Amino acid sequence: MLSKLERNLQFQQQALGLRASRQQVLAGNIANADTPNFKARDFDFAAALAGALAGRPAASLPLVMTVPRHLAGEPNERSLSLLYRQPLQPSADGNTVEMDVEAAQLAENSVFYEAGLTFITGKIRTMMTALQGQ
Repeated sequence: MLSKLERNLQFQQQALGLRASRQQVLAGNIANADTPNFKARDFDFAAALAGALAGRPAASLPLVMTVPRHLAGEPNERSLSLLYRQPLQPSADGNTVEMDVEAAQLAENSVFYEAGLTFITGKIRTMMTALQGQ
């Protein structure tokens, strides 16, 4: 019974995890909008979701070790392949973050994240109603 419930919510669970990771990447881009030579990053959400649903381990953001005392993390985790975003208008300091593009991407990702949460909430309510026999 539990495996059926888990299988029923697997797609949304994978999608929400990837949406949360994308939110972190986009927020990092916005946070570094004034950093010289910072290159805006993103990842292909559809490809990452297809990989997660195909049975490959869930992807996560790669860990960066800036100090030798940092922990290396789990070696068996697959990390998301972050891509560089091509700027529409180059800047003089080499920064490729475009605030209007990043804000639009962040807003779109937030809407999809909220929609996923709403869908999961509805599914759980439906399952609870079925289990209670109402």
